[in-house]
Amino acid sequence: MPINQFEDISKTIDHTLLKANVTKDQIKKLCEEARAYEFASVCVNPFWVSYASEQLEGTTVKVCTVIGFPLGASTTEVKAYETKDAIHNGATEIDMVINIGALKAGDEETVKSDIQAVTAAARGKALVKVIIETSFLTDEEKEKACRLAVEAGAHYVKTSTGFSDGGATLDDVQLMRKTVGADLGVKASGGVRTHEDAVAMIQAGATRIGTSSGVNIVQDAKTKTSK
Repeated sequence: MPINQFEDISKTIDHTLLKANVTKDQIKKLCEEARAYEFASVCVNPFWVSYASEQLEGTTVKVCTVIGFPLGASTTEVKAYETKDAIHNGATEIDMVINIGALKAGDEETVKSDIQAVTAAARGKALVKVIIETSFLTDEEKEKACRLAVEAGAHYVKTSTGFSDGGATLDDVQLMRKTVGADLGVKASGGVRTHEDAVAMIQAGATRIGTSSGVNIVQDAKTKTSK
């Protein structure tokens, strides 16, 4: 079924603001927009989780935060602690970055145990999305990362941090969907800026869109469906 309605698009969007120079007023605006458009979540850095949770109390919008971000090179223990702290502060969705270097080196056990530590810390309290950073990986490595995420109990795999050499591509989303099957979520993130981009990613297999352009995307969708 074509995904082109305002409501369809809005409920797939993680409304994202992860820059280092973000202010409280910008987070407040992000949350106001998320409420107005009924986005799936806001995605903010851990420092802002508590404030975003306060702003979104009583709404359906979730608070998502990032763990081991953006490099994935924190220790496993730090990632687990970050997860527990974020949940304590009100996060109900966790986007963690894998240990990319370990994956590139073929150290599957480190990658899997790293993800497992986060899923264990979040169990029963938050969804876990695993950022595999596709721009650094071969197709074989992307498949391996997705498989390890499934084995480690994650709920989603996610293309990118948005802070590396590239973002989501249709080929990557299709590969990830094929690898994880129908039961796991796939989040396309990085470079999704237009309604057409979002529709294409969803049709390729994405169930969430991570973007800082959510308002533009849903306004464009609303305009199209009103014609």
